Amino acid sequence: MPRIVLIGLVVFASIYAFVDCVQTNRRIVRILPKPVWLLVVLVPVLGPIVWLVAGRTDARGGRPPQAPRRPPGPRGPDDDPEFLRRL
Repeated sequence: MPRIVLIGLVVFASIYAFVDCVQTNRRIVRILPKPVWLLVVLVPVLGPIVWLVAGRTDARGGRPPQAPRRPPGPRGPDDDPEFLRRL
């Protein structure tokens, strides 16, 4: 029975890591190119662990990618004090 649970856990972790790797945007994948990560994830036990620890940058660890910054300023006429003064 413990062997079946262990095998199930390894299979679940491998499937989860593979699907996570496929769905992850290329911009947040670290260290290796995404196709190489897909091969690494297929290595039993170590592959999913390495992917979950070092494979991507987001809330699970590391820094998130930088979002494009908008120039400062009002977004609409009702946010612009100069426009409101002219009314």
